[in-house]
Amino acid sequence: MEKPFDLTAHGITVRDICRNISPSVLYEEAIRHESGTSISDTGCLIAYSGEKTGRSPKDKRVVRHKDSENDVWWGPVNFPQDELTFSINRERAVDYLNTRPRIYCVDAYAGWESSTRLKVRVICARPYHALFMHNMLIRPTDAELAEFGVPDFVIYNAGGFPANRYTTGMTSRTSVDLSLERREVVLLGTEYAGEMKKAVFTYMNYLLPKRGILSMHCSATCDRQNGRSSVLFGLSGTGKTTLSADPRRALIGDDEHGWSDEGIFNIEGGCYAKAVYLTRESEPEIFDALRFGAVLENVVYDKGHHHVDFNDTSITQNTRGAYPIEHMKNARIPCVATHPSDVIFLTCDAFGVIPPVSRLSREQAMYYFISGYTAKVAGTEMGVTEPEATFSPCFGGPFLVCHPARYASLLAEKISKHDSAVWLVNTGWSGGAYGIGSRMPLRFTRAIIDEIHSGALRTANMQTDPILGLNVVTQCDGVPAEMLSPGLAWRDKEAFEKTARKVAGLFRKNFEKYASESAPEVAASGPQG
Repeated sequence: MEKPFDLTAHGITVRDICRNISPSVLYEEAIRHESGTSISDTGCLIAYSGEKTGRSPKDKRVVRHKDSENDVWWGPVNFPQDELTFSINRERAVDYLNTRPRIYCVDAYAGWESSTRLKVRVICARPYHALFMHNMLIRPTDAELAEFGVPDFVIYNAGGFPANRYTTGMTSRTSVDLSLERREVVLLGTEYAGEMKKAVFTYMNYLLPKRGILSMHCSATCDRQNGRSSVLFGLSGTGKTTLSADPRRALIGDDEHGWSDEGIFNIEGGCYAKAVYLTRESEPEIFDALRFGAVLENVVYDKGHHHVDFNDTSITQNTRGAYPIEHMKNARIPCVATHPSDVIFLTCDAFGVIPPVSRLSREQAMYYFISGYTAKVAGTEMGVTEPEATFSPCFGGPFLVCHPARYASLLAEKISKHDSAVWLVNTGWSGGAYGIGSRMPLRFTRAIIDEIHSGALRTANMQTDPILGLNVVTQCDGVPAEMLSPGLAWRDKEAFEKTARKVAGLFRKNFEKYASESAPEVAASGPQG
């Protein structure tokens, strides 16, 4: 008889521990033990995260410790927590897990590059959470699992039990606590699975820069023939996942990567795609990846046929699907590639003044990387009646541990050493702001990305934007010339100039927060008009 798996080193005394059980068995466990869980007509496990249907960034805390406090960017992204409070919350989580009839343990890896691979252990009470992390981490072979040993990073997911609001520093019943020294994360009061995924990425954002590796919130692909890779950064709604699902290129990953001396590598073993309004026609690769083994979160389905209605947002707009990267037909396994020839920053500029494609200098690359710009449009949130600028440093502010300038400096070193071209691509509005102009057609954006990948835009004609200071590409096969220069696309030239100066001012004001940690030439490379 096989010896029961032992988690007593983590304080877990439950005898019934399900370690790395297969998706088929996790389906059985979920259907038997999780109320409301079901199976879609395409074979996905449908699960619900309860009250929390998204991350809780204001409830994230990092233990302030003498060994790491000088490395952490303290403030609204990383709220400090004392060691005693972390220990109290950790014990609360362990006590809760010990009351469960069975516990699920997932031992797997983060990082496809073997020299920096992290051994991750997830301890949770829900089969849905175990299947989610089985998909999102890199799955070990049976031989690797047998030799797994002591983990490098542990997640205690007690999300079904709330934090005690009277515990020092608690601002709600939710708490996401990270101890860099203990290499542990404790989750209380949230059953949203994405917290686990981002906990791993947050720790990697601390660990990798210490090793001279740039951690990146981006997607990555490579040319099937010559292996030349590229990375695409972009906030939600800019097209990062859509543009990386290109059947003509091999997919390295859709969200989290590292850039080492060897090249780029995916941190994850799966993809976590937005499912809202998903159709096979619009995104066939992602649609077809949502099959047996995948998890669909918080979706509405027909109870008679279990057909998912991706247009129904009555539970949340943040419906998502998590699936192993092998479900993508164009996935490159192992998920590693050479140094990127191109680095692409995607922005959805609802003001309609950012050019469709510009090439950035080294200093501009640092500036726009630290800025991490996009814009919300009217109607997407309560109270938003006109375009609203959004800045998220390094295109992943909530997951940073170090100051953004630290990551920008690493980016500058990498692009200089490997002659990587850096591009700013606007997937947003042209011919006017939202409500006047129109969204850049996807076919034009794809044509721009294709021309970047082919190398054609490196020698294309360019002109400097007098207000934003960008080197604007003025010719690109497959894109009308009048669309490449925003000023030409606007009918009202006075309104264009006024809006462009407004956006330039928003960039300057935002960058004031980072100027003290950035070189003067970086600050000077941003919009000056």
